[in-house]
Amino acid sequence: MCDCKVNNELAPVKPEKKFRLADFFNAHWDQYVKSPKEYIQPEQYKAVNAIRTCRTPALGVDIYACPDCGEVTEIFHSCKNRFCPTCGWKDTVKWSDRLKDNMLNLPHRHVVFTLPHSLIQLIKDNGKHLLNTLMRSTADTLKDWIMHKYGLKIGVISVLHTYGERKNSHFHVHMIISWGGIDTTTGELKAIKGDYVNYGFLQDKFRCKFEDSLIEMFDSGQLEHHFTGRIDFMKSLKRINKKNWQLHLEPPMAIPALVIRYIGRYSKRACLSEHKITQIEGEFISFRHKDYANLDINNKPIERVLTLHYYDFFPLLLQHVPLPYFRIVRYYGLYSNRGQIPEEYLCKDTSTLDEPGVDSDALYVENQLYCQHCRREKEYQYTIIDKRKTSKMGQRQIIIYNRDILHKRKAA
Repeated sequence: MCDCKVNNELAPVKPEKKFRLADFFNAHWDQYVKSPKEYIQPEQYKAVNAIRTCRTPALGVDIYACPDCGEVTEIFHSCKNRFCPTCGWKDTVKWSDRLKDNMLNLPHRHVVFTLPHSLIQLIKDNGKHLLNTLMRSTADTLKDWIMHKYGLKIGVISVLHTYGERKNSHFHVHMIISWGGIDTTTGELKAIKGDYVNYGFLQDKFRCKFEDSLIEMFDSGQLEHHFTGRIDFMKSLKRINKKNWQLHLEPPMAIPALVIRYIGRYSKRACLSEHKITQIEGEFISFRHKDYANLDINNKPIERVLTLHYYDFFPLLLQHVPLPYFRIVRYYGLYSNRGQIPEEYLCKDTSTLDEPGVDSDALYVENQLYCQHCRREKEYQYTIIDKRKTSKMGQRQIIIYNRDILHKRKAA
């Protein structure tokens, strides 16, 4: 299962990271690529290289200095890759801060739709085509139901996840939906009273929408599969339908900032947080995960530690690298076009999203740019980039430039 928590639990402040994923890649990646367990996709190579060079001289170093005492601080550039565990957290904070001012002034709910594991291989064979179908069908399920039942246009924010707690394949969509919307008749902003939902109806509606698209792709020859024919394909769907498709809804939360804070923990972050790594020793890595099959006396999943050799860990992790140009965060309904929402219907939330969860790297940079002796901010001086290419003289090329000069070149 995915690592969902009930919405009345606030995430604790992040502890200091003891281990870095980049260190494990640096130690064993070059050996692994000589004889990989699975074929390495180009986007996976790119993600690994980004993690290994993130905050190293290869990407550049900004030099800051105190104008009074001259104390120098070096700030390394980040890779900004979606799969990087550190950059993913920073992107989440920025995304959350932008989003909270553009949400309807209504309660919102966290919803999770999950595909049956019997469809995992079919999803892998068809990639973005079935992932697009998954995101579209889940959003349409809720939009159509609320439109039909309440006559309201709602806003939907969807985030695709492909992994479970043990980093196995587990395709599901986290969603934020406005529990109410704009009345199609009067144009008024209305909230939905109560939080009752007919789970069975929505599960069937989600299943039907997804399977209708699946059958359409099969009949048109667009579906990559290993079925012997249409009868075999329909029998397979019938076996899958013997169990209900999973749907999880949290109670409505009145303040949109709380919803964003909650869903932000599942959005742009990498599939493995470095804070969950408990040990890196030799060729093995260990990380914490929740065991939802076993609960403690408080009815909460037991936390366990999984230890893997790099030969098994690398393909397990890299299968979740986002596909090129695939949007894992999408907006539907009213949130697909903010221009159709009147300004007075938006939530004017002045609160910040700094808590819970503190980015230790961001705090480190902020503290380093403030001179403790002179009590003033350090000023930017120049940037150094190690191109890692040798010149004709056999020396590495080191480029030093000023940001102002670089911006003028880009403008030209």
